[in-house]
Amino acid sequence: MALTSLNAQNLQLHFDPRNALYGNDVAAKNYLTATFEMFKPDAWGSTFMFVDFDLNGDKRNIGLVYAEIARAFKIKDFALMPHLEYNGGLGTGFSIPSSYLAGAEYPFQLGNFFMGTYVAYKLNAFTKLSHDVQWTLTWNSAFPNSKVSLGGFLDLWSENKDRVNGEGGKKLIMLSEPQLWYNFTSNFALGTEVELSYNFAGADKFYAIPTLATKWNF
Repeated sequence: MALTSLNAQNLQLHFDPRNALYGNDVAAKNYLTATFEMFKPDAWGSTFMFVDFDLNGDKRNIGLVYAEIARAFKIKDFALMPHLEYNGGLGTGFSIPSSYLAGAEYPFQLGNFFMGTYVAYKLNAFTKLSHDVQWTLTWNSAFPNSKVSLGGFLDLWSENKDRVNGEGGKKLIMLSEPQLWYNFTSNFALGTEVELSYNFAGADKFYAIPTLATKWNF
């Protein structure tokens, strides 16, 4: 998930060419993904959420929906913020196991980048519950008078290798999605997102999957 520095909501549409790049082992077809993203700070902290709709089903209908929602709580001038998060989704004929996170978040600024990081205990609701740890780093640029903006996140987490019996120990998963946007107006942008992953979604190798994307900021 990618956090922004300001109150913001946007809609994104990505063309995902993963079948053309990696074949049927990764996806049966190229497809579009529609994303709604929201970040809203307030006097008590901030709320972030996004929902992905993969249009990879029959006749290009929605074949998968995945959502994350996170809340950070401000405690006066204390630098660390308690962080709670839920992740989960549904696909055609299957569900994505939910995960529940609780930890501490630290927002900071590095030059022209608004940054955030958190470490959390993560409960993956597999058939055999998986007790894990996740570290996340987020970034978003704020270049004055620039048409170009950058953003993204990096997640590292552990989970059981065997989701049914919990046997065989743990594996480490990496997922990152840096974004690059050219802002034609304050509302409309074109750009790309690159999904960088290792051990993600059942794969045991590294993948780099770029998209072509458009975004509308509300």
